[in-house]
Amino acid sequence: MPEGPELHLASLYVNKMCNGVVFSGPVIKSEVSKNPGVAFTCDSYRITATSRGKEVKLTLTPMKSDDDGNRRSKGRQADEHVDVVFRFGMSGYFRFTSEEEVPKHAHLRFYTKEKPRRVLSFVDTRRFGSWQPNGTWQPDRGPCIMFEYKSFRENVLSHLSDRAFDRPICEVLLNQKYFNGIGNYLRAEILYRLNIPPFVCARDVLEGLELEDEFENGKPVKDEITETKTPDRGKKKAIKQEAGDVLRLCHTVPLEVVNLGGKGYDPEKMDYSAFEAWLRCYYVDGMKSVRDHNGRTMWFKGDPGPMAPKDSKSPKIKKRAKKDDDHDYTDKKKVAKSMKESTTKKRVVKKEPSPPKVPTHPKEVVSKRGKAEKTPEDAQQSETKSSVRRKKSNSVEPAAGRERRSGRITRKHSK
Repeated sequence: MPEGPELHLASLYVNKMCNGVVFSGPVIKSEVSKNPGVAFTCDSYRITATSRGKEVKLTLTPMKSDDDGNRRSKGRQADEHVDVVFRFGMSGYFRFTSEEEVPKHAHLRFYTKEKPRRVLSFVDTRRFGSWQPNGTWQPDRGPCIMFEYKSFRENVLSHLSDRAFDRPICEVLLNQKYFNGIGNYLRAEILYRLNIPPFVCARDVLEGLELEDEFENGKPVKDEITETKTPDRGKKKAIKQEAGDVLRLCHTVPLEVVNLGGKGYDPEKMDYSAFEAWLRCYYVDGMKSVRDHNGRTMWFKGDPGPMAPKDSKSPKIKKRAKKDDDHDYTDKKKVAKSMKESTTKKRVVKKEPSPPKVPTHPKEVVSKRGKAEKTPEDAQQSETKSSVRRKKSNSVEPAAGRERRSGRITRKHSK
């Protein structure tokens, strides 16, 4: 999800690409978007952008000319500037292209006056992003961590009695009421640098900090503190000593990302290598991960802390695929499908009844004509058996004849 540095880089991108460019006509919204339309039409206007935390504001400013009065009377020209406030959601970004190269998921488009026309598009593949015409910064968001540091620091330290600070520090860092601009990867990097367990009470980490930061006065302050082991009795005190200044890193770490060029924000290049090399904890091999109470994955090193969710399990993290393989699941699906079909076929074959077996003598030999022939060994055995039968019959027959004759003689004498 884009965080404070990415949204600031988005505003810099808009200002760079739209510098000196004149836009014209209505603002076009895609048919599938559920966000409101921007009721702004102007023959000539310019676009500038500013950011604050996790919001970006586009300002559409009409260009004045001699016949502005006539055009305004006909309703063809906007009278005043219009602000459109964007929140990027999971996948929002701006892109400036030719009219033929407008991205598929461009949900709000601003057209230039030149020919051939070019287009500034708000692109959002997942459609979690939003915009608000005639909008202002959301009032429930705190000051920007990067460009309103003094106000940001004061806002946090003056509200430590709020029940929000009863929660673990890793979850409080995502509370935009106090940490406007901090997201998942920034919280992991900030806590990792200070060796703060993610699931310790936020108030315990923040209570010892001063309202004024020495960093503002130019005094060198270390942002990394070595980890020390302390007995359980001194845990609360140890957290304050080891924590360092979390609020300072909430300001300086995002600025490091801005100086890198962010996560390869430039939509023309999409190069993430510098950002990935900068990461120390988030999605880095050897680090631990666990879901917090809100279901967000927290990356850390060492002990998670006493407020970690009970029976929490590390989510199954998919390894990052190479750029060439991103979003290419065709071959994998084919292999999975063929494996599934072969398994099904095997199961079907097992269930089918086997054909009845025809009893055959194990030593019979089938000839080419299909008749069973006997082996020489079988023939010798059959000859031996037949000779035994003949001898038996020969020995039995005389005895039977004598018995029949004696029977007739006996019956004759009896008469």
